[in-house]
Amino acid sequence: MAPDTLEPLREDWTRALAIVAHPDDMEFGAAAAVARWTGQGKEIAYCLVTSGEAGIDAMTPGQCREVREAEQVESCRIVGVDKVDFLRQPDGILEYGVELRRLLAAVVRRHRPEIVITGNFRETWGGKNLNQADHIAVGRAVVDAVRDAGNRWIFTEQLVGGVEPWGGVQEVWAFGSPQATHAVDTSDTFATGVASLEAHRAYIDGLGWADWDAGEFLEGAARAAGQRLGTPFAAPFEVFPMGWGE
Repeated sequence: MAPDTLEPLREDWTRALAIVAHPDDMEFGAAAAVARWTGQGKEIAYCLVTSGEAGIDAMTPGQCREVREAEQVESCRIVGVDKVDFLRQPDGILEYGVELRRLLAAVVRRHRPEIVITGNFRETWGGKNLNQADHIAVGRAVVDAVRDAGNRWIFTEQLVGGVEPWGGVQEVWAFGSPQATHAVDTSDTFATGVASLEAHRAYIDGLGWADWDAGEFLEGAARAAGQRLGTPFAAPFEVFPMGWGE
């Protein structure tokens, strides 16, 4: 069970990589935090494992991929992110395993981050609502791929053309986890996070959520986390240390 209070996330880092399953995943939980960090001059890159091409019933996957990638790029621009990778794996049917670990280890080795951000990969969101399979597969693979990336003898075929192992990831942070222990104050960047989510207009409209308000939706979770951190708004994260013995 998550503690009643949340500890402040460390901010003594300069480079992070966010790896999530779909366009819009970051915006539903962490975009305001990203806006805070880019405003501090930190470098953050995004990696989208799928393009969310199965996410809009009224569009074919090919049409949907183009729309959702464009929306994600715009959403990133709003929060100050200009490096976005689309791995274009199949939406909705991702499987945890060696091949997904291999793919993500290569991304980690290329970007060489200090912090890796992913989404909640627990079974639920803290209640009866089950998590989605892609989120679980990606989050589990992220934690293992971070370890893999630092091991010279795993996925050795990647170590060509100057690519080296990267064991410099200090922590993996999973936003939206029901077992969150830490948070970051997003009071000053909350509105930017809302605008970043609103950039996914085609996806939101495709869900058919009548009168749905992005700001109202995000405010509930941000205010609850803020109460536990001692700030007006906050984004909560579960922290996974990557060092031995931690």
